[in-house]
Amino acid sequence: MERVETPSFNSSTMHHLFPNDHFATLFFPQIIIIVMVMGIVTTRIMKKSFCSCQTCQAYLTSSWSKHFENLCDWYAHLLKQSPTKTIHIHVLRNTITANPKNVEYMLKTRFHNFPKGKPFSAILGDFLGRGIFNVDGHLWSFQKKMATSELTKNSIRSYAFDIVNHEIHHRLLPLLSSNQGQILDLQDIFRRFSFDTICRFSFGLDPMCLELSMPISDFAVSFDLASRLSAERAISVSPLVWKTKRLLNVGSEKKLREALCMINVLAKEVIRQRRKMGFCGQKDLLSRFMSTVNDDKYLRDIVISFLLAGRDTVASALTSFFWLLAKHPEVETKIRDDAKNVIGTEMEVTRFEELQKLQYLEAATYESMRLFPPIQFDSKFCVEDDVLPDRTWVKGGTRVTYHPYAMGRLEEIWGKDCLEFKPERWLKEGVFVNENPFKYPVFQGGMRVCLGKEMALLEVKSVALSLLKRFHVQFVGVGPSSHGTPRFSPGLTATFSCGLPVKLTQR
Repeated sequence: MERVETPSFNSSTMHHLFPNDHFATLFFPQIIIIVMVMGIVTTRIMKKSFCSCQTCQAYLTSSWSKHFENLCDWYAHLLKQSPTKTIHIHVLRNTITANPKNVEYMLKTRFHNFPKGKPFSAILGDFLGRGIFNVDGHLWSFQKKMATSELTKNSIRSYAFDIVNHEIHHRLLPLLSSNQGQILDLQDIFRRFSFDTICRFSFGLDPMCLELSMPISDFAVSFDLASRLSAERAISVSPLVWKTKRLLNVGSEKKLREALCMINVLAKEVIRQRRKMGFCGQKDLLSRFMSTVNDDKYLRDIVISFLLAGRDTVASALTSFFWLLAKHPEVETKIRDDAKNVIGTEMEVTRFEELQKLQYLEAATYESMRLFPPIQFDSKFCVEDDVLPDRTWVKGGTRVTYHPYAMGRLEEIWGKDCLEFKPERWLKEGVFVNENPFKYPVFQGGMRVCLGKEMALLEVKSVALSLLKRFHVQFVGVGPSSHGTPRFSPGLTATFSCGLPVKLTQR
């Protein structure tokens, strides 16, 4: 019989994990059995999924980090070298592609064979529950239909524009003006801005993170922690690792549970207060959904999902946008010149429709996200055995990932100047022209196209124009890596690990 080693687990270990002696004594035998079983199963899974190929060994040993700052840069390198622009990470049972034809096949042609899948839903289930970004089938269709109906209304666009404008003029600009000449972390400020904005838009709740005193919001801290720890589940070779920790309520899973408790308490209270005060006539997303959904837990899941999408992605897009502008002052000049020509020398936007007229700003925004998409990759699960257009065979029950970050760096898609920040590639005779969404899947495509796209672009362009009108932004942080990219922190969205330290000077 094969001998399988299990983790060492004794009473002193138990006392360290559970300082309450009564608890440890009462449940010690049961926990020992659970850990031994999990240890055996995990060991066998590891052996079954073990692969000696160079790519898998580089992943398991992290030897890729000797040559690349970020995992996404290593993946981009591998995909660039692949003739089909598709690779396999066998130990993760993951097929990764940067081939536009494959992306269209997954998101449109064979959409129903590539859902989020139960394994993915389990990873984010405690955080996002039954929210739109974590479900398939009827639950997804219902929320998409409901969200599409609301988010496409002119009234909600005007409501979003008013919120963004208020946050910019009453908080963002006063904060930046009062800190001229000092080193500011623009990434932190953008995260505060987007959190205030999306909370007001989604909940009708104002956390006031962007007040002059720069307060620390318990809700924002808990939200950040829950997002990061949920993302870390995805990089485990076996889900049994985080599931065991969750069962025992130890380590990162204990922290995640505490963060979620804070989020749930606040969400529950907001929903309770809204029901008490009445939601008819209110403009925020929660109030609009409450007229259709009576399940408070379901409401919490729906709104938290929109909160996640609207907060981190906008902050990420703004951070990379200003990082690129600091390196390319000529683009900054062209944005300002175009705005002056279109809306006047004051560069003030008073209506949502005026933003749509700023062609060069639109091009620069899209170009920034081509190089630094807020969501660097997105995974689906293959339900039944399938063959991708590039003839890659995919086994049912395995993961398939498309990689927008890598796609933005492929000559085959964007030409030999693909690594250059060049907004002009989006313009024809001075007019912005969009690309095929499967070539540029930053907002996904097909059935799961991003419903909050217009809201996100509204925020990014409004903030960019307001800052460029009033300030010169000087990047004062550590220079980029040898590959010309910043270092990213682990998470569901792209976040600069060292922030974005800048100095602002009034124009």
